[in-house]
Amino acid sequence: MEKITDNIWFIQGLNFDSNSYLLDNIIIDTGTGMNQDYLYSELKTINYNPKDIEMIVNTHCHFDHVGGNYLFEDAKVAIHKDDAPPLEHDNDPLTAATSIFSEAIKRHDVDLKLKEGDKIVNFEVLHTPGHSHGGICLWNGETLISGDTVFSNGGFGRLDIGGNLEDMGKSLERLSKLDVKYLLPGHGFWTIDGKKHIEMANNLFKTMI
Repeated sequence: MEKITDNIWFIQGLNFDSNSYLLDNIIIDTGTGMNQDYLYSELKTINYNPKDIEMIVNTHCHFDHVGGNYLFEDAKVAIHKDDAPPLEHDNDPLTAATSIFSEAIKRHDVDLKLKEGDKIVNFEVLHTPGHSHGGICLWNGETLISGDTVFSNGGFGRLDIGGNLEDMGKSLERLSKLDVKYLLPGHGFWTIDGKKHIEMANNLFKTMI
């Protein structure tokens, strides 16, 4: 558990788990749910009770980001409206739960279907499709929680699980125009000077199309 800013904590994903971020009483992405003891123990390093999580915000519908939603049974679930249907349906191939992870999602409810411009505390929801139809980033003018749209060191999300080449290009171009200081991705390490890392990803993407 690592403190990034005054109200944002970083939990690095274990094995196939996505990273998770704690924002007040909100957790951003919950991993696969296959490493419950690890996730709970990370929260407890700052004396945080998992039962105090009030909301889960999923950056997209893939199993490695939503599989752990069941670990916070009293929390409401929020995800973009375009990625809600795969999460709500059992064994939907767009979650990649079965095809890639040979697992099943244990929680299918969605309480809040997000859209562009919605607010999560002081973060704005940016709809950034490409890795999935309903992928989102959260942006507060300084910090970008980017899910699997863009990673540190010029990486970006794969396109073969409900992704779209044209959408990814537009999303990377859009994000490259933001003055991002802290880049908090869905996998790997977070970084300072995020704008440079996003520009690297955008430029790399353009060389591949």
